[in-house]
Amino acid sequence: MTRSSLLCRRWVKGTEPAAPGVRKAGGAGPAFGMTRATPGGRLPQFPWDQLAAAGDTAGNHPHGIVDLSVGTPVDRVPGPVRTALADASNAPGYPTVHGTPELRGAYSAWMDRSHGVGNIDPIAVLPTIGSKELVASLPGQLGLGIGDTVVIPDIAYPTYEVGALMAGCTVVRAEGLMALGPERPALLWVNSPSNPTGRVLPTAHLAKVVSWARARGCIVVSDECYIDLGWDSVPVSILHPEVCGGDFTGLLAVHSLSKRSNMAGYRAGFLSGDPALIASLLALRRHLGQMLPTPIQAAATAALDDDGHVMAQRARYGERRLKLIDAFERAGFAVGHSEAGLYLWCTRNEPASDSVDWLAERGILVAPGTFYGPAGARHIRVALTATDERIDSAVARLVR
Repeated sequence: MTRSSLLCRRWVKGTEPAAPGVRKAGGAGPAFGMTRATPGGRLPQFPWDQLAAAGDTAGNHPHGIVDLSVGTPVDRVPGPVRTALADASNAPGYPTVHGTPELRGAYSAWMDRSHGVGNIDPIAVLPTIGSKELVASLPGQLGLGIGDTVVIPDIAYPTYEVGALMAGCTVVRAEGLMALGPERPALLWVNSPSNPTGRVLPTAHLAKVVSWARARGCIVVSDECYIDLGWDSVPVSILHPEVCGGDFTGLLAVHSLSKRSNMAGYRAGFLSGDPALIASLLALRRHLGQMLPTPIQAAATAALDDDGHVMAQRARYGERRLKLIDAFERAGFAVGHSEAGLYLWCTRNEPASDSVDWLAERGILVAPGTFYGPAGARHIRVALTATDERIDSAVARLVR
């Protein structure tokens, strides 16, 4: 069975029910009151809970907290987006899981116009309820489970690991393909621009990843949620013809409107790529009712159709970025990578917790690199998502 085949059947010979997972009436079930292990028991502690003490310290600063930790947008939602949302608010009926043709067409046009990917059939576009929901559930929705390996970057967005563990997969962290040796994973995550490091993978590197994965029957999922925010490098999609030769087989790309359009509160994301994989996921998600509300679909269409607000927001983040780079360097931090995305990846060559505490005493809250894997133990992640006034306040505290 190929990796494009979704939901591999995993039952023992001789015990097949009429439908997978359905027990015949009268069959033995679990004893009343039996305690069941849930997938949540396999997961690590929710990372942001670990920042509570530092948050309290920063919150007690006389000039208030400057929260550069989570990276939640603070600027206004663009006017065309809010107008489209309001105009579509009289939506009494159910939306479709596949989304409106207008939304999928706007996505395909944006990928062509902004990122040079001109052959995405709108049929092979799937709107998602934000990107985190998708990342956390994708291995399971692809039919992966016990015995399957999911490869994630050495320093990675935590939800890649969460999604693999939820499905019962084995997680392998790897800095590059050479570290995997003879491994034949079922799924490999790439993330460019990276959260948290801001690193951008070159086109040639992505092409090697695609070739390597195809030789092993491995699905490549590329998280490209920050693709519109390149600073010193130009991010390239896994679906770009110079990466995949125009063939999307075994490839999926994840995008989001949360940061580029200040729409994190709207929960609007997208998945595109291999038509067979998209079709299988669509069929499953129809059963699960994973549909984007109609007004949100209209708002997302407006966001994709309008490039002006993206450029304006880029300019805001660009100014904040330069101010923070200068301030953190003057405070003794080295800023690595950070050539794209919404974060600075900083170190003073000390444990991440020491850097977090030092900044919290100055009212600045950041994320420790340990949230993203053991390799981040001596780094912090600094978000650009604060108002101009709060950024200026952080700068003043750091350069004092």
